[in-house]
Amino acid sequence: MLVELKLDMFQAADYGQTLLHLRWLDRCEQQPGEESPIGLILCAGKSDEKVELLELQKTGIPVAQYLTELPPREVLQKRLHEAIVSARARLENETA
Repeated sequence: MLVELKLDMFQAADYGQTLLHLRWLDRCEQQPGEESPIGLILCAGKSDEKVELLELQKTGIPVAQYLTELPPREVLQKRLHEAIVSARARLENETA
C-alpha cells in the first residue's frame, strides 16, 4: 500500500505522481503471489469536483482530507450525514 501525504490542497498532479509510484512498486517491489499495490492520497483539502473529473474512484486511488484538529461535534455530525447521503447516491447510481 502506498500512502501519499500532501500538505496542500489536492492537485491533479498528485494523482499522476501517485500513479507513477504505484507502477514503480508494481514493477520493482511486488513479490510473486502479491496483489498489485493500492494507493491513498491524504491532503489538507480537496475539491470534490476535481476528484470526480479525474474519476479517481475508478482507478482505486481514493483522495481523503485529513484534519489537524478535531472540529466541533455538530460539524462532525453534518459531515457524517453528508458522507452517508453521498455514499447512498453513488450506490444507487451503480445499481441503476
